[in-house]
Amino acid sequence: MMRFPLRLTADLTRTRVARKLRPAQAGVIQFVDAAEILHHDSSHPVSHERIREINCSRCPVVWIGGSEPLRHPGISHLVRAVTQTGHFVFLETDGTLLRRRIHEFQPVSRLFLTVRLEPGPQGLASERFRPGVFELASEGMRAARLSGFLICVHARVRAETELREIAELAQYVNESDVDGIVITVANGGSDSASPDAADLRQKVAAARKLIGSKWWESFSRIVEPALSSQRSAARNTGESAVRLAEESHADEEGVRIA
Repeated sequence: MMRFPLRLTADLTRTRVARKLRPAQAGVIQFVDAAEILHHDSSHPVSHERIREINCSRCPVVWIGGSEPLRHPGISHLVRAVTQTGHFVFLETDGTLLRRRIHEFQPVSRLFLTVRLEPGPQGLASERFRPGVFELASEGMRAARLSGFLICVHARVRAETELREIAELAQYVNESDVDGIVITVANGGSDSASPDAADLRQKVAAARKLIGSKWWESFSRIVEPALSSQRSAARNTGESAVRLAEESHADEEGVRIA
């Protein structure tokens, strides 16, 4: 049976009321890309200042994602530092390294190990699972559950995703006795004015009805803007890098021709 923490409910409500009274108030969700803070080969953080900013934020929820956080040696230290300041932490992972690194974390009430499972042919769909990925994630979730951790599943809905596939995922989540599920749109909400985007939003809304918990359904709506902004920023950064590379290549060609 899925459970939504009373303390998190209270924190979210208080923050949303404060934002109505003071529009300049910080948001509800703060997204953190682990790669921006942690070295890929060291347990020491890249930026102590960034960690202080996170800890001083009034956002009740810190969502740690981006490039696979569990590949960073210092991720458990970062999670511990943030949870100790009273924030709820959702640590998103594909789950493949979860069982191997679970011993580095503490099963505290403010930490949700958030496993990303993709509905459909590329994710959770009986015999169509990607070889090895789902099995490793499932083993990691079982190990985390036995160790007393709170588990959340994050499912991303794409244009080609069918509601039947979401229903299969929701059934798996309930059978696995995880604590919650978050459903968001996969493409960052790009081209929001297009008919296809409107259809996708309707599909996401219908998918959330399958969660079976009004609290997690509501939390999915709260989380999505922060995650969508992160994906859009990452996509824009990547496109800018491609343009710069193309312009640099064109300049080099021009020099050679001259």
